[in-house]
This record gives sequence, structure tokens and C-alpha cells, in this order.
Amino acid sequence: MQAKMLEQRRRLALRLYTCQEWAVVKVQAQVRMWQARRRFLQARQAACIIQSHWRWHASQTRGLIRGRYEVRASRLELDIEILMT
Repeated sequence: MQAKMLEQRRRLALRLYTCQEWAVVKVQAQVRMWQARRRFLQARQAACIIQSHWRWHASQTRGLIRGRYEVRASRLELDIEILMT
């Protein structure tokens, strides 16, 4: 009878331990997922900011004619760089 009671206590203790371990594993998984999602969202936000700045820059310089010119004596020397991005 005493051995049977001891075995029941052992099984109960083992069941409690496994339940606690599973709870810890689930909490750890949730925390890791939250951290991964936060890092992903930060990277996505940074990419969106870089894209928006690049698109603004590209729209500002599209079709813009940059250059310099000099007038010498009777001729015109022209150096024009056309940027199409």
C-alpha cells in the first residue's frame, strides 16, 4: 500500500513538473516570437523610409539638366550632363 502511494505521488510530481515545463516553453516561444516580430517590423519600417527617400530623390533629379557653360571670344563651349534616373 505504501509503495502504491509513493508511486502515485511520484507520478503526480512528474505530471506537475511536465505541466510547468510546457508552460515555460510556451512562454519562451511567445517571447521569442514577439522579439522576432519586433525586429522584422523595425527592419520593414527602415526599408520603407529608405525607399521613400530614394523615390523622392529620384523624382527630384529625373530629367534634370545639370551642366556648366562658358562663353569664350566668339564661340560657346557647352558641357551638359543629363541625368535620367
